[in-house]
Amino acid sequence: MLENRISLAQLQQFITTAMGRLGLPASDAAIVGRLMAEAELQGSDGHGVIRLLPYARRIRAGGLNVRPKIKVVQERPGMALLDGDNGMGHLVMQRAAEMAIEKARHCGIAWVGSQFSNHAGPASLYARMPMAQDMIGLYFAVGNANHLPPWGGLDMLLSTNPIAVAVPAGEEPPVVLDMATTVAAYGKVKAKAQRGEMMPLGWMIDRLGQPLLDPKRAEEGFLMPIGGYKGYGLSLIVGLLAGTLNGAAMGKQVIDFNHDDTTVTNTGQAIMAIDLSAFGDVAGFKARVDQLVRELRGSERMPDVERIWLPGEQSHEKRQTNERDGMALPAVLLKQLDAFALEMGIPTLQAT
Repeated sequence: MLENRISLAQLQQFITTAMGRLGLPASDAAIVGRLMAEAELQGSDGHGVIRLLPYARRIRAGGLNVRPKIKVVQERPGMALLDGDNGMGHLVMQRAAEMAIEKARHCGIAWVGSQFSNHAGPASLYARMPMAQDMIGLYFAVGNANHLPPWGGLDMLLSTNPIAVAVPAGEEPPVVLDMATTVAAYGKVKAKAQRGEMMPLGWMIDRLGQPLLDPKRAEEGFLMPIGGYKGYGLSLIVGLLAGTLNGAAMGKQVIDFNHDDTTVTNTGQAIMAIDLSAFGDVAGFKARVDQLVRELRGSERMPDVERIWLPGEQSHEKRQTNERDGMALPAVLLKQLDAFALEMGIPTLQAT
């Protein structure tokens, strides 16, 4: 599959300009542009610029508020609950992360949840925000469509419900876990379909329990939870924390934003920040993380295993490569973005 390299600055400007044309205020468009481009930068291609056209479709259909008044509806020293006013999820979670960081500086630990938010891209974007302030960041969300039945069932009442945890290190790359509670996030299924590739065995099964490999037939089946029934339980718990606790959608209330562009999704998310300084010396903690990382990476390997990876290391390397060389976009996606740009009256992306 042919790919074209696009610089981070160009991609960020492209998304920002498009969002402005769609009605977002300039400052909000810039935030969304930066976060969507960063998703692409770190290799989260299922949550990057591939989402621009679906976002635009939803905005045009009136299903998303381009000028939200994000407000606090509940607050105590160590927590807050935000009403996103049906705005872009990126804006809601940027605000949530900022609040969690500020509260954690005073309380040591803080939790900020959201209701009436929307899809916000990869979970690790927001877990990384506290991490940049010498904090551990945790993020939880209810997915924007149900793709997972309860264990042993057929009715899809749960979603991929992602978790991300970002832990600062010293000299080593940070430890960043970003995972769906299903074997694969649905965004990866979309990316496979976009690239014309088959899915690996184990991602999805059909309603008869047979493997489903063609991503274009994804609606004929459902995603598999990680670890069997344990992944089902984890998806449920994440949904309770990010959705039910916040008065956000969960279970049958979840709107499939792949097919419904007008109904308010009431997406729920939550972010937690843990200030390292509340637990002791920050430099000492980072040194201990470095030591553990090196112990794990340097431990004895099984035959034919070239390297032991830590969570986030491959994403870290992708960031470095993509910053240097630009981000690889499939030709089919670039063609769609070109058509969108012409329709919107904005400059097209220029591959290097």
